[in-house]
Amino acid sequence: MATDFQLSHQLFKKAPASWHPYILLARLDRPIGTWLLLLPCLWALVLANGGIDRLDGEDWLHAGLFALGAIVMRAAGCVINDLWDRKLDASVERTRSRPLAAGTISIRQALVFLAALLCIGFFILLFFNTMTMRLAMLSLVLVVTYPLMKRFTWWPQLFLGFTFNWGALVGFTAVTETVPAAAWFIYVGGIFWTLAYDTIYAHQDKEDDALIGIKSTARLFAGKSKIWVAAFFTLSLGFFIAAKISAYGGPIFTTHLFILPLAHALWQIKRWDMDAPASCLGMFRANRDFGALVLLAFAF
Repeated sequence: MATDFQLSHQLFKKAPASWHPYILLARLDRPIGTWLLLLPCLWALVLANGGIDRLDGEDWLHAGLFALGAIVMRAAGCVINDLWDRKLDASVERTRSRPLAAGTISIRQALVFLAALLCIGFFILLFFNTMTMRLAMLSLVLVVTYPLMKRFTWWPQLFLGFTFNWGALVGFTAVTETVPAAAWFIYVGGIFWTLAYDTIYAHQDKEDDALIGIKSTARLFAGKSKIWVAAFFTLSLGFFIAAKISAYGGPIFTTHLFILPLAHALWQIKRWDMDAPASCLGMFRANRDFGALVLLAFAF
């Protein structure tokens, strides 16, 4: 069974041993989740400014704050997820060594760590306008409730999409203090993107999930998952193109760079072996590059 733990990571070599459980709990050794949370913020920041060449010093400061915020809030989300799922994680081969499931961190320690992360996140928000602060704080409702969805619906990946792409709305308000049509197009496109990559990811656990009654789009789509994932990538790119047309106004110079993320999506579909956990994890991680290519398409 593939695992996303990176116990050979430099963090474990440089940090004191007492910090290692917290590094694992926050997934600091596995930055892919941070990238997937950050990229929608950067898409919106670039698009709201009309291109990367129009970013000024304040915008670059905001980009840095978004990066720091993504690290902190992704860590907070992981703690919340593992608090909800500690008993379930102990029943799944890939996740049973997570600190809360394995008992290397207590619930009290996890809650103190979570409180510290949320305080840092709030401090970061003080550098933004009031609308951005309020919108960002509203996302906590999604962060807290998302881990419960796999118990009640076959579409927990959809709720992850609602949560992980909230930064598309926040990124626009940081620049314009409004949420125009382009922001909503990015948000919806990001949701379909999340449905694609998290369906791929969920195929790692489909056998264990079936045994313990956890629902997912991977189990729902089963052998037809490639068709569904291809459709989700297509829809995401369609909404991203609509976002750029809405923001920039011209389809001719707007759409051609989206050939690159389209090619990347096709490569993922062709290469992905849904019955091989290592392939699922590899293609999931490859979506950092897909998102970076979307950023490139928005930037110019």
